[in-house]
This record gives sequence, C-alpha cells and structure tokens, in this order.
Amino acid sequence: MANFDEKTRITQIIRPAAEESQAPRTDCVVVIYTKEPTLLGKRFVLDSSPQRVGRGTDMDIVLDSDSVSRRHASFTLEGAHWVVADEGSTNGTYSNDDQVAKAVLRNGDRIKIGSTIFKFLSGADVESQYHEEIYRLTIVDGLTQIHNKRYLHESLERELIRARRHGRHLAVMMFDLDHFKRVNDEHGHLAGDFVLKEIAALVQGGIRRDEMFARYGGEEFCIVLPESMLDGAVDLADRLRQQIESHSFVFQNDRIRVTISVGCAVLSEEDRNAAELLKRADERLYQAKNSGRNRVCA
Repeated sequence: MANFDEKTRITQIIRPAAEESQAPRTDCVVVIYTKEPTLLGKRFVLDSSPQRVGRGTDMDIVLDSDSVSRRHASFTLEGAHWVVADEGSTNGTYSNDDQVAKAVLRNGDRIKIGSTIFKFLSGADVESQYHEEIYRLTIVDGLTQIHNKRYLHESLERELIRARRHGRHLAVMMFDLDHFKRVNDEHGHLAGDFVLKEIAALVQGGIRRDEMFARYGGEEFCIVLPESMLDGAVDLADRLRQQIESHSFVFQNDRIRVTISVGCAVLSEEDRNAAELLKRADERLYQAKNSGRNRVCA
C-alpha cells in the first residue's frame, strides 16, 4: 500500500456526467459508520438543495461530534447531479478516502464527515439498495469494510462444526493495537480511524481467501484459520506483526508508530463452542500485552 508522507492535498474531483436528465427524488445518504449508535443505518433523503451538515443545531443533518465543525459540509444539486462540498471545516470532508473541496457524487460513493461515514445511493432502485445496505451493516464493519463481530461468531461456529465433522485443524488469531488510546489522544480520532483502516487493508492483503478476517470491536481484530495448526497460526501472526511494525503510517504529515499484540489458539476437544475458542485466544492476547506488547503468545 502506498505511503503518503506529504500533507493531505485538497482536490476537486470531476467525474463524467451521467445520462439521466435529472437526479431522482429518492437520492439519499445512509449512515454506514458512526460513533453515535442512534444514527447507524439512518437514511437522509436529499429532497431539497442544499442539505447542510454540521454540529450546529440549525443544520439539516446534525452530527454531534467534536471532530465536526458547526457548519461542516453541504450536499447541493447542481444540474442533474448531487455534489458534496466542504464549507471550510477544521477537519475536512472526504469522498472515498480523498479529502475534497468539492466532488460530484456517484452511486455508492462514501462520504466521511468527522467520524461519520455516509454512503450515497442513487438511481431507480434506491429502495432496494437501501435495504441491501441495512443488511450489509449486520455483517460488515462500516469503517474498515471487513466483517464484524456478529459475522465472526456465525462463521466460526460453522467452521468449528466442519472441523469436527471432518477431523480437521482450526486455529484462531486475536490481535489488537498497542496503546491505541495514545494514538487517538496525540493525533486525533480521525488519525485513529485512518490507522484502523490501514491495518485492515494490510492484513486483508496478507491472508488467504479462505481465512476469515473480522473487526472484533474497537481496536481488536480476529482471523479464523481453517485447517491450520498452532505453528502455522503463530508464523502468520508474527509475519503480520512485523509487517505492521515496519509499515509507515502517515496521516496529514503525522507519522504514527503502530504495533500489535497477538494471541493464538487451536480448537481442542474441550471447546464446546466458538466462544470458548475465542476466549482462549483472547487470554493469549492479554498474555502478550502483559508481557511487554508487540509480541505473539500461544
């Protein structure tokens, strides 16, 4: 993955015009990630222009977060297309991870304002797209775009049954970021979000297709390793640990040092369910943290 050592540049994104003569009245943005639980999955129909977003109570879409400016951004209909524009915010407005001054929106684009991520939905089938997105929120983490804790438990239960039925090995790897609170305190929550996304992308690129990767919660992650013995899990864990330690995490010209602690466990006859296997891996994780961090315990 490319490293960005220079300060984030604000760009104006220009995209090809669509064929339709006017924007559908059902165009909307859906909250797919937020620190405000009551907002997750909420749909905001773009039925008037402009739609202003910010912390101020007079905004059309109110986001109660310190990382959001009082008047942060706006959605405006320009001709046949909706456009997102930054309104001079402190922390910037992002379209598909690019900081933008102004960007024409296409169906499926993600807009990040503070710690909240919206997904833009457009077209004749917006209603079905919305319901698909709500289902997706039940199995995918909106920030990192990897599986979530619920999907992890369901998938691991299936793998456990399959491993026992066919007499195969099954390993689990749990890891979390060392001193992640310090990252948020020193560099800000937007930098913390950046680190989580970067780590998810790094790990996703370093595992096999049949190995399931999920965000367990906060800064903790889990990898399910079908047909893997403990030695193989430990080897992978240490390889990922070294890759993350040597990776250059740079957010808006701030270099952030990141390390992880890892715990590994394999399915045993005593494990009655997936939760017990996860618990043993989690215990090894805390052993790694208590013995100095940036290491693997099994």
